Amino acid sequence: MEVYCTRPGCPRPVNQFADLDNNVTLKTVQQKFCTTCGMPLILIGRYLPLKLLGRGGFGAAFLARDRYTPAMRQCVVKQFQPSGDLNPDQLQIALNLFEREGEVLEELGTKHPQIPDLLAFFELDVPRQTPGKADQFFYLVQEFIDGHDMEEELAQKGRFSEEEVLELLTEILKVLKFVHESGSIHRDIKPSNIMRRRDGRLFLLDFGAVKQVTAAAVGQPAKASTGIYSMGYAPPEQMAGSVVYPSTDLYALAVTCITLLTGKQPNELYDSYSNGWNWRAYAQVSDRLEAILNRMLLPTPSQRFSSADEVVEALSAPGRRSAAPPPPPPPVQPSPSPAPSPAPQRSAAPAPTPAPSSAASGQAHQPLAQSPSARPGFSTLELLGGAMFTGFEGGLLAIALFSLLGTTLVGAGAWIGLLGILVFAQARRWIEKVDLLVVAAATFGIIAFVPPLRSLGLIVNIGSPIPTVIVLAGLTALIAVAVTTLFRLVYKLLSTLL
Repeated sequence: MEVYCTRPGCPRPVNQFADLDNNVTLKTVQQKFCTTCGMPLILIGRYLPLKLLGRGGFGAAFLARDRYTPAMRQCVVKQFQPSGDLNPDQLQIALNLFEREGEVLEELGTKHPQIPDLLAFFELDVPRQTPGKADQFFYLVQEFIDGHDMEEELAQKGRFSEEEVLELLTEILKVLKFVHESGSIHRDIKPSNIMRRRDGRLFLLDFGAVKQVTAAAVGQPAKASTGIYSMGYAPPEQMAGSVVYPSTDLYALAVTCITLLTGKQPNELYDSYSNGWNWRAYAQVSDRLEAILNRMLLPTPSQRFSSADEVVEALSAPGRRSAAPPPPPPPVQPSPSPAPSPAPQRSAAPAPTPAPSSAASGQAHQPLAQSPSARPGFSTLELLGGAMFTGFEGGLLAIALFSLLGTTLVGAGAWIGLLGILVFAQARRWIEKVDLLVVAAATFGIIAFVPPLRSLGLIVNIGSPIPTVIVLAGLTALIAVAVTTLFRLVYKLLSTLL
């Protein structure tokens, strides 16, 4: 049986013990020690770490077995392991967050079926190899959710459909309603913190950043927030270290939804020039869901939905007009000065910044995708790929049209018109990525293999039809790439000079 050493930095953490394959020995042995560093492996004589699940934030997570249960059930053991060089104040904040996660799981996990239960929380003092010194470790044991988080699910199957996002949105709103009404704010909603168990049930994880609401009502602001958040998902008030609200979680949930709908990271969807989200061009959703998500994404807390219940009502309201009524204008007041953030940020992706013009405006932002100027630009790789596709497709169309119509004005006009349609479709992103390969392969197959069009490949006497088609289309593709590259270089040069 393999047992995993939880000491940070152990060079060979995987230990093999043949005697533990026997269940009687497994349940009765007092202790096992790492053969490399001497770390006790059976934590407090009860939990056997089997493998590393992952590291991040302030700790590491291990899959473990509980020897004190008849079936030795699986569980998750989290160890406090702050990463990076932290000063004493930051280290204490990190430890407080770890302990807070245990407290919140103990309070909320047993009361809601979609929050993992806390099973144990303990401290372990382990002697170092240097005599007279000891290492101190903190552990949290929670219910094991057997499944995949939304980040893994997105990587496996690609973009979510509107129906799938609506299911996730509805289920997580139920959990947030319970969390908020219990006097807490999660503050770290993101795809990796939403888990789908094998039976389909969704769970909200990682309550290490949760903030207790100290005001009398949940709808009222709490005290200033510490600088713990996942960049890209946190709203402006959280990034500024200001007060947080239930709508802070709703903002992060909306960012989670648009990343799942589009398959893109937040920094790819946020337009820092206009301080707004530009996601609609990448997703096929109804106007109602678009309006709801856009309101959840507004930069000012008072302009968003104020509670999870309000979002649920908007989702269930019939008709597009009543789905997301315009928010009331916020009171004009001085903005709170940002508080310094002593704690480290959880990720390094770019994140939105507050829009100064929207803080005192009572009007909701319109979807940016409706504005042609807000349409996302093309990277250099996308431009060259599009040029290669256009050139290859242009070569195929030239073979077909000039063979059928001859080198006449009609043939040339038809060829130019079809190329124009292809370029326009790419510019509007009606066809992109895999679509380009599918269209090119389909056109090539029709010209090269379908009688009587196969004979069109004989217009140039350099061999059989298929090599002829490939050579001509390949040459036009290379020419298109070369011309595009030249124009791109000239454009960059002129932009630099002017």
